[in-house]
Amino acid sequence: MPRLGVYALIVCVLAVAAAVVSFAQGSLLGIVWVLLAGLSSNMCWYYVKRGRDERRDSARG
Repeated sequence: MPRLGVYALIVCVLAVAAAVVSFAQGSLLGIVWVLLAGLSSNMCWYYVKRGRDERRDSARG
């Protein structure tokens, strides 16, 4: 997995944990954390797919 993909995954996990804590405390700030988790999740998938495509292209030729 590419390094940026790992970083995005870590941010995603931390954002989900922060959202859970925020909602448990009754704060609506958790909505922001959920949005950040969604963004970082998409970034993680993008970097993983990009790394997989680069490896596939280098193996071909």
